[in-house]
Amino acid sequence: MAAISVHQFAHSITSHAWSPDKSMVALCPNNSEVHIYKLVEDKWEKAHVLQKHDQVISGIDWSRRSNRIVTASHDRNSYVWNLEGSEWVPTLVILRLNRAALCVQWSPEENKFAVGSGAKTVCICYYEQENNWWVSKLIRKRHDSSVTSVSWHPNNILLATTSTDGKCRVFSTFIKGVDAKDSKKATSSDFKFGELIVQLDLSSSWTFGVKWSPSGNTLAYVGHNSMIYFVDDVGPSPLAQNVVFRDLPLRDVLFVSEKMVIGVGFDCNPMVFAADERGIWSFIRYLGEQEVVSSGSSYGSQFSEAFGKLYGQSKHGASNDAVETSKPHENCINSIMPMSEQGTLIRRFSTSGLDGRIVLWDLENVPDLLELLVR
Repeated sequence: MAAISVHQFAHSITSHAWSPDKSMVALCPNNSEVHIYKLVEDKWEKAHVLQKHDQVISGIDWSRRSNRIVTASHDRNSYVWNLEGSEWVPTLVILRLNRAALCVQWSPEENKFAVGSGAKTVCICYYEQENNWWVSKLIRKRHDSSVTSVSWHPNNILLATTSTDGKCRVFSTFIKGVDAKDSKKATSSDFKFGELIVQLDLSSSWTFGVKWSPSGNTLAYVGHNSMIYFVDDVGPSPLAQNVVFRDLPLRDVLFVSEKMVIGVGFDCNPMVFAADERGIWSFIRYLGEQEVVSSGSSYGSQFSEAFGKLYGQSKHGASNDAVETSKPHENCINSIMPMSEQGTLIRRFSTSGLDGRIVLWDLENVPDLLELLVR
């Protein structure tokens, strides 16, 4: 099975992030604290508790190079935590928000981070050497509702956002004196800060979980209408396609390769999507599926499935043509994070959810998906 270990850390987890060497994990147990656990002799032990926020922490990200943690909270503040000796020391970042901060992510070069908020605003934060503090520039009056997720393009300048207004947008975050003009990035650096590159109106519902592919050529995000959207050639004339699935909506996605995406959400079981040789995306299967059990009549299977749904039974267990599944999560999965990366491939990743669990997954244990991953 793809799930290699399940760890119960709390009653509920809102977000989690891994240290650069993956020996520690930072998580929020649905309150105003960050708990950092360290792996000691195959057991997770609580090593630190970060206490500075006043309300629930909605986002955590741990930088790979500089070993800094950034947090965002419903208290409208963000903190950057630096490890000094054996203690994590916080630095307050003034976001100038009048609503909750909902998500946060470091840029690829780790000289900026983005915070999405319920104030219809995105904060781009960077370190000001002269004054020795973190400052923020705001992208305002572009969203019509809360910003639910942010994702940095590999070029460190373009930023994608999703919102409960049903739209996905891509902005330029070029800041003079922070971002160096590069001939390879000439197209991106020519845009002014906060300039809207493209607005995608593909969904009629809330949107979440936006991510760029490793090359930055494809953008993926999900809608609360049980659809996932893939966009190529992001710009004035993007090429978009969507995949509709019959099950519960997704909340987050992760590109494990240029042509494969793992989606997680309310079905408590990661979903695998892949593109074929023509670039057409489709749903492959659940990651927790074991084997297909055949078969009764088509009518009988549909009747059994409907009957099972009516009485709250699993749709997979009710159907005569059902697929046997195993779900390490027992509640909505709200976060998926990479663990091991080999070039542009991610073979291991983790998920956390409202059941308080963090589950580690390894695609090496799923031969058919591994074949798709490395093709």
